[in-house]
Amino acid sequence: MSKVRLMVVDDSPFASKQIQDTVEGNGYEVVAYAKNGEEAVEMYDEVHPDIVIMDIIMPGIDGLETAQILRKKDAHAKILMLSSLCDGGTLEEVRKIGLKYLIPKPWEDDVLLATLELVQK
Repeated sequence: MSKVRLMVVDDSPFASKQIQDTVEGNGYEVVAYAKNGEEAVEMYDEVHPDIVIMDIIMPGIDGLETAQILRKKDAHAKILMLSSLCDGGTLEEVRKIGLKYLIPKPWEDDVLLATLELVQK
């Protein structure tokens, strides 16, 4: 069975490593890392990940704007947002883009894995 291919977009190398440690061995493979939105947009077409896990607060274009750009390129892009800002306003912004999932940072590993299952459906 082939693994679900992930692209992690986060300016924190620690967070990226933590995500990799959580998902690998659970049916996922991290195929690309981007440290900001610009890199994510450039890499997306090359990598074609099954799911993008993306932080909201990053230098340059933030995760919300990056998600909008990726959804314009690929209307079926599956994106899971992460943020230390998980208030109602942030969730509303995530939903306006057409995304359903926002996980608070720091996350629980089982919540991340369960949400990745939901994103695939």
